[in-house]
Amino acid sequence: MDSRSAPSSPKLPHAKLGYVGCKSKELGIDKDLILKADILDLKMQLDKQLAKAAVFKKSEIEEEWEIDLSKLDIKSVIAYGTHGIVYKGVYNGRDVAVKVLDWGEDGLHTTAEILALRKDFSRAVEVWQKLDHPNVTKFIGASMGTSELNIPSDEGKTCLRDGSCCVVVEYVPGGTLKKYLIENIKKKLSLRTVVKISLELARGLSYLHSKKIVHRDVKTENMLLDANGTLKIADFGVARVEAKNPKDMTGKTGSPSYMAPEVIDGKPYDRKCDVYSFAICLWEIYCCEMPYFDHDFVKDFAKLSSAVVHKNLRPSIPKCCPSSLANIMKKCWNVNPEMRPQMVDVVNMLEAIDTSKGGGMLPEDKAAIGCFFLQRPRGP
Repeated sequence: MDSRSAPSSPKLPHAKLGYVGCKSKELGIDKDLILKADILDLKMQLDKQLAKAAVFKKSEIEEEWEIDLSKLDIKSVIAYGTHGIVYKGVYNGRDVAVKVLDWGEDGLHTTAEILALRKDFSRAVEVWQKLDHPNVTKFIGASMGTSELNIPSDEGKTCLRDGSCCVVVEYVPGGTLKKYLIENIKKKLSLRTVVKISLELARGLSYLHSKKIVHRDVKTENMLLDANGTLKIADFGVARVEAKNPKDMTGKTGSPSYMAPEVIDGKPYDRKCDVYSFAICLWEIYCCEMPYFDHDFVKDFAKLSSAVVHKNLRPSIPKCCPSSLANIMKKCWNVNPEMRPQMVDVVNMLEAIDTSKGGGMLPEDKAAIGCFFLQRPRGP
């Protein structure tokens, strides 16, 4: 080997531009080798930045659902969700809700993972923009980039990073169904109101299923009430088009108290997982209580999930609940997905219920004489 050659495996510091001017002779390192390392490092950094820019760049080909962010004015925070922050805003003079997603904010996602999430977001938007039903929130538009979007903060207006996306939908002023049920936890709801709300949810889900869309996160927190009390299904953050082969749909998606056993267990599932979740919502609408509130492990998701899957645990149906409603709950939360009815059939069953004779949950001050006890007095 030529004595002038560089050592066979020198331990180089991180190559930085300008390092060539260091005491390379004292280190016994060839300047040419350092320069090559500099160029290689620069190229790697450049490639990395270009790849990142490609992921976060707003599409040059405008999609029909792309909105003009200059016309969107963000006002205030409505809610903090699992998949992003929801703001109230104004778009073209119309009150809207804006959900902003920033997958890169926590620093936990790789560039490839963020790219996959953005593709999923784009697919969800493609689905949502085609929906038109009175019980589904109306889609207005979306943007694959939000660098031009100003978000209010304590310091004034701040811009989001290019990696963020946002979806804009109609603003529904009545709040969530969950909030409405909590407000009525003591006085409960009449059977007429229970059936009305449940029917609107069932009709909305039936419509989604007719379009081969599985919501996958059906819960009262994702249902909104407008100024007239009409229910609208919201939050399509994890919704997807139903796979032709059920085996292609797996993974735990949703909220533990509402998740179907097959979803919890990681088995393939289809639209029937929404039917199960609907049953839990139906129980909650009738009782105005949190599912499994009477169990010690209600906040221990691992124990709750195990009991649902392995012990067939379900919420306790009150004794005062009309059999017509109780039967719908039992059919919809059947452990076997194939035995659960389609949502269109649930709509028919709910429409057949006679609400003229009452049968709602008894108010809290009268609950000691019935409902979760042995007697069967009827509420309003």
